[in-house]
Amino acid sequence: MNILVCISSVPDTTSKINFKNDNTIFETEGVQFIINPNDEFGLTRAIWLQQSHGANVTVVSVGDSSCEPILRKCLAIGADQAIRIDTIPKDGFQVVAYLTSLLEINKYDLIITGRESIDYNGGMVGGMLATKLKIPYLSNCIYLDIKDDNLKLEREFDGGKEKVSASLPIVIGSQKGLVEEKDLIIPNMRGIMQARQKPLEVLSPEQVELSTQDLSFEKPSEKGPVRLVDAENIDELIDLLENEAKVI
Repeated sequence: MNILVCISSVPDTTSKINFKNDNTIFETEGVQFIINPNDEFGLTRAIWLQQSHGANVTVVSVGDSSCEPILRKCLAIGADQAIRIDTIPKDGFQVVAYLTSLLEINKYDLIITGRESIDYNGGMVGGMLATKLKIPYLSNCIYLDIKDDNLKLEREFDGGKEKVSASLPIVIGSQKGLVEEKDLIIPNMRGIMQARQKPLEVLSPEQVELSTQDLSFEKPSEKGPVRLVDAENIDELIDLLENEAKVI
């Protein structure tokens, strides 16, 4: 079984975010980048399938050379090989176009994308990729079991969970629950040394016409001071919620 795990390199949530060039470009200087957490849950599940089913695990990322340390970490975690599509993606449409071109040449039984990335929170890639490939897609996946080509899956949605049966090939959108945070694999020295010997292929993509354009970025407004209202003064609370906060 061949598994492809799509990896996004995203800013650590503890990093201070700024923009430059009149708020048109994200400032990467001094920002710590990590594996997108939803992708890491999927990668860990893929490594479990590697260990239990003898699966071959490939990781892929669309990005410039700055994302190679993230891919090396994926190799240290246990992935067999890595692919970097050498371009800085501008939107999810572009990412899907490049991944589709890759998947038209290389066939995979299971394709894992994160439910969404924690930077743009688009949640676009998995569904669009499955549509392009004309294979099923299951979002918000929190359970996966494979026997032969038959899959037992479970996904989470607002208000409940859904159990699904499917067959390979398929695209899933992974999230916490597919594995738990305590199960994430921390690379050891042996894994780090082995990662240096594993193949990391760099592909030069064809030009893709952009579907969207970022005009400018804006950080959220600073939070205002907290207003304390006496528990007995319900009228004042209702007045503030209605006339100041405008939520009722």
